[in-house]
Amino acid sequence: MSTTPPCPQCTLENTYPDGANFVCADCGFEWAAGETSAAGDDARVVRDANGTVLQDGDAVVLIKDLKVKGSSTTLKQGTKVKSIRLVGDGDHEVDCKMDVGNYMLKACFLKKA
Repeated sequence: MSTTPPCPQCTLENTYPDGANFVCADCGFEWAAGETSAAGDDARVVRDANGTVLQDGDAVVLIKDLKVKGSSTTLKQGTKVKSIRLVGDGDHEVDCKMDVGNYMLKACFLKKA
């Protein structure tokens, strides 16, 4: 049984001590050994493909063509999406409205505009 706490960002238990800090081997997040995140479970940090933190209302750009499952629609690279909304459930972190419809996207395919 390990005495290191799970990562407050990705909630995985693959962490290790590094001096006065803990480091998550999966996502690379570092935090102080005595620091406990009071809002860590509720407030999830969502980062884009470049590592920039995204917030509700940000504008983002698609960095890759994305095929929509169950449809012949393709979301094209370079498409700008305004006023995103972050959601906490599931593996798709961003909810957005485009001209072609409403979609939930993974943040790894977006960059902040």
